[in-house]
Amino acid sequence: MSDYRIRHLEAADAAALSELMRDDSVYGNTLQLPHLSQQSLERNIHHLLRPGRWQLICESASGEVLGHAGLWRLDEPRLGHIAGLGIIVGRNWQGRGVGSALMAALMDLADNWLGLARIELTVYADNLQAQALYRKFGFVEEVRMKAHSLRNGVYEDSVLMGRLRPGGLAGN
Repeated sequence: MSDYRIRHLEAADAAALSELMRDDSVYGNTLQLPHLSQQSLERNIHHLLRPGRWQLICESASGEVLGHAGLWRLDEPRLGHIAGLGIIVGRNWQGRGVGSALMAALMDLADNWLGLARIELTVYADNLQAQALYRKFGFVEEVRMKAHSLRNGVYEDSVLMGRLRPGGLAGN
């Protein structure tokens, strides 16, 4: 992992995230719209940095942002033990360990520092590379959602994947 490092997201990263999200191989596998303005991302970055959200950046030795991942606690009182997860990796860094490094850092944070019991995410059904990454970190497919979101003019299926904290939970 000497080619890159993991650090916390900062407000100053808005321009770099904007650049990552301009690539269709990145935004096309998220529920984000294409052509987001840097101003939109600057407004959104303050949302990402709110309490109850943990946002990480993977950057190269030269400081280039290669990927971003985050966890956020669900807001409903009885769901406070659950976090959502989102991740993006730049096109040139997909399949090169950046996603694994971000996931490892998030799972360490979730299990050893935040005590989260469950993490869940949504991924397009045809994004097999991402699903393989999530399975590597203990996620399993729980639900397939038909025609879940619109992508390039077509309603696409998505998969809800979940992960329970290793070692089990009371009541399971």
